[in-house]
Amino acid sequence: MKLTHLLTAAAFALTAFTATAAEKDGFTSVFNAKDFIGWAGPVENYEVVEGAVVCKKGKGGTIYTKEQYGDFVVRLEFKVPANGNNGLAIRYPGTGDPAYTGMCELQVLDDKYKGIDPRQAHGSAYGMAAAKRGHQKPIGEWNTQEVTVKGATIKVVLNGTTILDADLSKVDPATFMGKSKHPGLALTKGHFGFAGHGDAVQFRKIEIKKLD
Repeated sequence: MKLTHLLTAAAFALTAFTATAAEKDGFTSVFNAKDFIGWAGPVENYEVVEGAVVCKKGKGGTIYTKEQYGDFVVRLEFKVPANGNNGLAIRYPGTGDPAYTGMCELQVLDDKYKGIDPRQAHGSAYGMAAAKRGHQKPIGEWNTQEVTVKGATIKVVLNGTTILDADLSKVDPATFMGKSKHPGLALTKGHFGFAGHGDAVQFRKIEIKKLD
């Protein structure tokens, strides 16, 4: 067999192996690193820069996948500027503030952000359950995060360390920050998205695996 044929066969085998591995892994990319096809909401307030979703400075709002998810795992990378603030919208219904109308908003925040309630720190279920701090990489570096949502439970692994593992159904509403109501907490399905607050927070390599 000619060398070119061998190389072609090897390349085909590698492609098949990669596809099979990805298929077995069960994760599907929900962002093509080029544009916002498959996403809804105020996408004009965001842009794609070097393959990453970036909230335009001074802009914001919640953009979300058109597809909805029940139980799922999402893997992504993020980078925050100093005092950067954003959030992951979990089971978002498509309207309202995801911290309240969705199951929850998982904070995406500079770990050195000062003057906040512990339930506002990075990885926290906003206003309900506090995540551990001190596991974020320095400003300007990419962080890896995996979030698992099953029923009312939510687990956040940041750079290999579990910073939140909580059953939100067991959190006493009387203890919610500001005693605010969270009507979306009982949702069993919804969109996944990003809740921008005017800071140039970046996200890339966004993959979701359905569990239900």
